[in-house]
Amino acid sequence: MKKQTIWILAIVMAIAFLGLLCIQIFYMRNIVQIRYEQFAQGVRQSLVAVSQRLEQDEARHYLEDDVRQVEMSALMSQYIGDNPNRLGGIKYSFTTRTGLEADLTIKGDISEINNIQTSGGMGAHYRSMQDAYRNRYLYQRDMLDDVILNIISKSSNRPITDRADSTRVRRYLRTELDTLGLKVPFEFAVANHAGTIMYKSPNYQANTVDHDNMFIQALFPNDVNGTNNYLKVYFPTKNDYIFSSISFMVPAFAFTFILLIIFVYTIVVAFRQKKLTEMKNDFINNMTHEFKTPISSISLAAQMLNDQSVRKSPAMLQQISTVITDETKRLRFQVEKVLQMSMFDRQKATLRLEDVDANAAIFNIVNTFKLKVEKYGGTITANLDAMDAIVNVDEMHFTNVIFNLLDNAVKYRSEERPLSLTVTSRDLDDDNLEITIADNGIGIKRDDLKKIFEKFYRVSTGNRHDVKGFGLGLAYVKKMIDELGGTITVESEYNIGTKFIIILPLSKN
Repeated sequence: MKKQTIWILAIVMAIAFLGLLCIQIFYMRNIVQIRYEQFAQGVRQSLVAVSQRLEQDEARHYLEDDVRQVEMSALMSQYIGDNPNRLGGIKYSFTTRTGLEADLTIKGDISEINNIQTSGGMGAHYRSMQDAYRNRYLYQRDMLDDVILNIISKSSNRPITDRADSTRVRRYLRTELDTLGLKVPFEFAVANHAGTIMYKSPNYQANTVDHDNMFIQALFPNDVNGTNNYLKVYFPTKNDYIFSSISFMVPAFAFTFILLIIFVYTIVVAFRQKKLTEMKNDFINNMTHEFKTPISSISLAAQMLNDQSVRKSPAMLQQISTVITDETKRLRFQVEKVLQMSMFDRQKATLRLEDVDANAAIFNIVNTFKLKVEKYGGTITANLDAMDAIVNVDEMHFTNVIFNLLDNAVKYRSEERPLSLTVTSRDLDDDNLEITIADNGIGIKRDDLKKIFEKFYRVSTGNRHDVKGFGLGLAYVKKMIDELGGTITVESEYNIGTKFIIILPLSKN
């Protein structure tokens, strides 16, 4: 798959995920807003109902007082004067033809009432009852007006603690909120028109209340003196209650987030596989080139051996033999590099550990490598100052690590100055040995410095023919040092040089 195609797919999927997230956020925002509005509407409706119930309680209070007063007056005036036949009144209960039920009390002398019942017959009696009922209705209406005026004039002068005590207010609030399904805890207070708190619930904190979370309702708004009191209610767990109602959106967001992570991981893997494919293609091309050169040299030497004149010349035979030997070694070395690839696919390399004198091993490697360095007009110096250099390593892999680092220094030498290589060893502490390989080559750019230990990675200057390789050398070095329990770091400055620092634990045997 082309890199451009991957980018197009990534952009399309990113837009799709972004649109999905925007829709979910917009939908959740609308739901939250609707829940807030429903909550506020329900609370306001409950507060209005509480205010009305308090007004009804007050009206009932005054009506009951008036009824008690009327009953007492009736009992006291049951007998009027000294005439025992003079009664306080006779009560009739009847239903009119229109279906109206009514009670009528007629005061007077018993003889007068008897005359009404017997003189005029039922028709006259009925008309007399209608007239009496009408007069009684007008009288009772005037009495009700008097009661209402009494309520208006006296009620507003009562203390708010008597008109609406805290226990009753709390009970009414709880009842009305539960009726609307708002089963949430609340705190409340009653304040006068000046804002002074008359009384409050135990946990009501005026300084910490969010004003957006406060609901206010006027108590007894019809008072004539204009000194209204206000019921203030707020809900400490309002937000929790609102968001608990949309908890079903949490799994949707979680699944979307998981899909987003999988999508990002897939894109990263796709780019990594693309990069790995390109590296493997470069590796195959380089391998083909590296194999072709020694094979061509060996093939040419074999053809020369078929020439009779060459066979007769011992010097020519010696030269051809040397070429075949060197090219065979070169080919074997390239094959070993290819075989090193299998090591990266295993979690643990198979090592034959033994105690090795690092100073002696490095000294032998430097002596062997000196000819190659001098071939390019350079110098190599070994400063092996470590007093204790016994490390427990696989000698073959340890030798390959040092050789690969020296070989890289030769490959990436600078054309502007003679190559200078320095290999040092020193006692880092009682438990570790430090080995340093420094050169004055072309150095490594900062962007490449983070990736040089990756498999198949090669810096941009690797396109030159004399530095062709597979991109396995430093990856192999890093893996071997890790397997041996050590660490390797690199310090480099472009066009100045590079220094590799290896730290290995000393053998305790």
